[in-house]
Amino acid sequence: MPVGKGRQVVSLSQRCSRMQQGGSLQIPSYSRRACSQAGRNSADLIVAGDKMKVLVVGAGGRTGKLVLEKLLAQPQRFEAKGMVRSEKSAEKVRSSLPSSADALCLGDITSPSLPAAVKDCCEGYDALVLLTSAVPKIKILSLIVSIVTKILPGVDAKRPEFSYPEAGTPEKVDWLGAKNQIDAAQAAGIKRVVFVSSMGGTQIDNFLNTMGGGNILLYKRKAEMYLQASGLEYTIIHPGGLTDAKEGEREIIVGVDDTLLKREQRNIPRADVAELVVQCLSLEPAKNRSFDVCTTEGPPTKDFVALLNSLNGANCDYSLPKGSPVPLP
Repeated sequence: MPVGKGRQVVSLSQRCSRMQQGGSLQIPSYSRRACSQAGRNSADLIVAGDKMKVLVVGAGGRTGKLVLEKLLAQPQRFEAKGMVRSEKSAEKVRSSLPSSADALCLGDITSPSLPAAVKDCCEGYDALVLLTSAVPKIKILSLIVSIVTKILPGVDAKRPEFSYPEAGTPEKVDWLGAKNQIDAAQAAGIKRVVFVSSMGGTQIDNFLNTMGGGNILLYKRKAEMYLQASGLEYTIIHPGGLTDAKEGEREIIVGVDDTLLKREQRNIPRADVAELVVQCLSLEPAKNRSFDVCTTEGPPTKDFVALLNSLNGANCDYSLPKGSPVPLP
């Protein structure tokens, strides 16, 4: 399926071949640089004849803002907009990311009006990056109890307790809100979705599911399955624990079905996730893939085609988990 409306989309090797044969097809400068890599990469880039237009939903979050920043820093490749929930959130993004001043729009993912907002904001766009998530809040008294029980000898340590605001539960945000975005993407003619979810979706008893009794990973899983059935091109990324460490200093590794959770190191810098998102917008091996990702000590990852090909065709198994308390398709 082509990325974008009315565009000629050809593989990188086809473009390089035409260049070598003296063809007249005009290729952007970033494509010319990439041609030198075509021989060593086992898969081709998806390269459109002009800029890819991308909407980043959740641009007010820490990872979302990094994705938007990366896209805006490459105007020769991307035309990007960020969607945030409120003008207050927009002001925060503008203050820390001045390049976003004219690249923000408002939209509430839980509102029935979202499809109209997306269509008005970016009809004719090529891709949507879905970065929204419910956010639990810690109960202060439970935090005090947790600290005290860790200090006192002979007392079983207790974990802090969490809750979600009524309008921001995992069911409303991670399932219905994500579903709303996918429906809005289809209504706006968007063809590709990169969905940043979370590792742990195969584990009913994962600690994140117990927070506030929200079953957040299971509602994310339900939304992922809805995206897969939508007919849109997709990439679903399950990062491990997100950190604010520097980008590009560690080796990125990928897997499926939460096997990476068995590793001692299973975190990943937000900035590395943001770079992976940007890469997946235009890499052929990322199309219709669902995978887990974290980092480890090792040579910093530079070749994202090789990274995705290291999956050897594996995709996450959506017959898992069994016996979910959240009804799954």
